[in-house]
Amino acid sequence: MATDPRTIALWVEVHRLAVAGQQPEIARDVAGRVCRVWLRTSRFGAVESMATATLTLGPDADALYDRGQARSSTGRPGPALEDYQQALTMYQQVGHQGNEAATLTSIGLVYDELGDRVRALDNYRLALPITREVSDRAVEAATLNNIGKAYDGLGDLHRALDHYHQALPITREVGDRAGEAATLSNIGNVYNGLGDLQRALEHHRLALLLARKVGIRAGEAIALANIGSVYGSLGDRLRALDHYHQALPITREVGDRAVEAITLNNIGQMYQGLGDLQRALDHYHQALPLTREVGDRVGEAVTRYSIAMVHWANGDLDQAIHELVRVVDLDRQVEHPDLEADTAVLEQLRRQRAEEHGADPPAGP
Repeated sequence: MATDPRTIALWVEVHRLAVAGQQPEIARDVAGRVCRVWLRTSRFGAVESMATATLTLGPDADALYDRGQARSSTGRPGPALEDYQQALTMYQQVGHQGNEAATLTSIGLVYDELGDRVRALDNYRLALPITREVSDRAVEAATLNNIGKAYDGLGDLHRALDHYHQALPITREVGDRAGEAATLSNIGNVYNGLGDLQRALEHHRLALLLARKVGIRAGEAIALANIGSVYGSLGDRLRALDHYHQALPITREVGDRAVEAITLNNIGQMYQGLGDLQRALDHYHQALPLTREVGDRVGEAVTRYSIAMVHWANGDLDQAIHELVRVVDLDRQVEHPDLEADTAVLEQLRRQRAEEHGADPPAGP
């Protein structure tokens, strides 16, 4: 589907009329087309609204799957898993193995985001043989990449690397240049974690060259950001900033508001490390409304935590506590694994403020 805003607006109106006129086939077809475009540009709230409207016409696996993606991307793992599980059952009932494998992979991604890498791996391993059975080499490579990411999260970097190296030749075999660039980036990230920063840079630069060669602008932004991350690890914050600043306009060009917010956060962290707290705060404040716009509550919590740390460093405990209260509330909403640690920091700051004021800290968040 064309991504011209006028064309999308026309299809949105067609969908509205189809729902109002109780025409499920038209509504489902249009929703699938539009949601695919919106998911690529982080319009998660719009995807959820359209999928929900489609589901008023009856159960539909594709609408459930799209809504699950939107909910997962906006920090709501519980509702996302409910949608995915319903979609999975429907795909299994009609024997659609390709979509079954994709849904199992998405379920695994949710568990991965929740930090439950074991359950993530369970779902990826269920998906992998299905991709091989239906000879979907591209999805097989993507699944191998996801298994690698799960092992990376578990700290088993060598097994992560093994799965990435299995995925890489498959992406080349099927001509998936975007997948090849992403796999190179994943390999670079593992080398970064292993402390082999030169090999990390080599793989990120290969990913960057490939993305530029075939015009994958989103992949170019990711590669630039990853190179920035390596320079950050090397302590070269100025070169890190240079690459983040190259990535930022590309994220805006492709309309990926979620990645734009992450990049702004990374820039803020570099300025914070350089001691330029005001510029750090400026970038965090640019990132914050973007995280809220796309409904990314996990990203919002990360940004607010960074803002709190700057206020703390500036000696403004009231503002730091104000932000951390919001962080803890967001952690609870998304069942974030950092809830306990963030609550401990909040209580530490409350005690510090109470000691300075000569009073007992208030109980609770």
